[in-house]
Amino acid sequence: MTIIHTEIEISASKRRVWEVLMAKHKWKYWNTFLFDCDPSQGFQPGQKVSLSLRRFPTEEEREFQPRVILVQPEVCLKWVSFIPGFQSEYIFELQEIGNKRTQYLHKIRFSGSLERVLVPFIREDEKSAIKRMARELKRYTEGGY
Repeated sequence: MTIIHTEIEISASKRRVWEVLMAKHKWKYWNTFLFDCDPSQGFQPGQKVSLSLRRFPTEEEREFQPRVILVQPEVCLKWVSFIPGFQSEYIFELQEIGNKRTQYLHKIRFSGSLERVLVPFIREDEKSAIKRMARELKRYTEGGY
């Protein structure tokens, strides 16, 4: 299993950061990594959602349909996507670290028989993308969306 992660401190309450993450129909205003393809789909455990991603800003969007596996309000959102031989699990965690200060953690776990073949090709781009998303989330949330 390969894990990549990033974290950033956001000067906002967990509630506010959570609200921004859960409003996927507004991601287009701040997020250059993940995009909502169907605003009618909320994050509900067991439900598939239609999303797309761009590992770098000039790349074409790639659509995927992950299955939401955990929604713990103001704490954690997890989804998993599969292709034969390869799985990626996205984890978004929030930790309160003080008065209106939140630690945002974004992890991706890759696994499956094709992990050793595919991860070397996407690891650095994926890591850059989740770091970019963390910075964008911080800027948007702190800016008073």
